Amino acid sequence: MPAPVRSWLVEHGMLPPAGGPLFARWDLGTTLATMDQHGIQLAVLSAPVPTAFTPVPSQAAELATIANDSLGTLAREQPSRFGWLASVPYLEPNDAVAEIERVYGGQAPDGVLLTAHAGTQYLGDPALDPVMAALNDRDAVVLVHPFDLPGASPIAVPSFVVDFMADTTRAAVQLTVSGALDRFPRIQWILAHGGGAFPYLAGRLALGRGLGYGADPGAIRAAVRRFWYDTAGPMSPYATPSLLAAAGAGRILYGSDYNAIPAATVGESLAALRADPALDAPARAAIARGNALRLFPALAQRLG
Repeated sequence: MPAPVRSWLVEHGMLPPAGGPLFARWDLGTTLATMDQHGIQLAVLSAPVPTAFTPVPSQAAELATIANDSLGTLAREQPSRFGWLASVPYLEPNDAVAEIERVYGGQAPDGVLLTAHAGTQYLGDPALDPVMAALNDRDAVVLVHPFDLPGASPIAVPSFVVDFMADTTRAAVQLTVSGALDRFPRIQWILAHGGGAFPYLAGRLALGRGLGYGADPGAIRAAVRRFWYDTAGPMSPYATPSLLAAAGAGRILYGSDYNAIPAATVGESLAALRADPALDAPARAAIARGNALRLFPALAQRLG
C-alpha cells in the first residue's frame, strides 16, 4: 500500500491515522531489506484494495488511479527490483475499461489485479465482458485476489483463514462455468493462495451439472491447467501434492503475501517451500524464477 493510497484511505475514514492492519503499513526500505534477506531479486507489486473500502464507483476509480500512478512510478524508478500490477476498479465496468486504457496507454504495467468480487458481483459475470475484452486485447496477466465474502458476518475463525480461500474459489468457478476462460483466451489468470480450494473442489463442477450449475469434465480439467497459482497462503507442505497433480509445477509461481504477513513469516513460508518433499530441484527452480520469467517476458528482458 503506497503512501498516497494510505493517505487517501485515512482521509476518507477507512483507516486510522496511525497503526491499522499490517497490509496498510508498507514502506520501501523495509520491503527491499526483506527481499534482500530472502534472496528475492524482483517483486511484482500490487495494491489489492477491496471494494469494501470504496463502495462508491467514483471513489474506487479515484483510488485505483492513485494506486496505479504510485506503483508505476516506483517500478520505473527501480526497474530491476520491481514490476507492478495495475488495480482495476470494476464496480462500474466503464470505469474499469477507462483505467485499463489509461495505464496500458502510458504506464506499461506488467499486468493487472482484480479482486475476486466487487460488491456482490464475481469475476465471470457476463456484465463484465467489456472489461474482459479490454484485458484480452492486451494479452493481460491478471492476478485474482480475495477478501471477505460478500455479506459474511465476523465469526470466531478470522476471514483470512477460510473465507479468503472461498472467495478465490468462487471467482475461479464462475470464470470456468461462465465460459469466460474460452471467450477471452489471451488473458493469463493467476489465482492467489494456491488457487484457494479450486484445484481440490473442481470435480464438484461435474457433479453440479445434474443440479443445473457445472461444467463437463474436459472443460474442468482444461480450466485447472489454464490457471496459474501462487504459493502464498502458504502452499507447502499441505497443498503441494494436490496442486502438482492438478496443474503441474510449470503453472506455480512463488508468492510471499508480504506485507499482509510479517517479514519473519515470509522466511518461515519460504523455508517450508524450499524443504517441501513433493518438490524436486527443477520444480523449485521453476517456481522460484523460471515460470515467472515465462509469464512476464518484459520482466525477463529487463533482468537480462
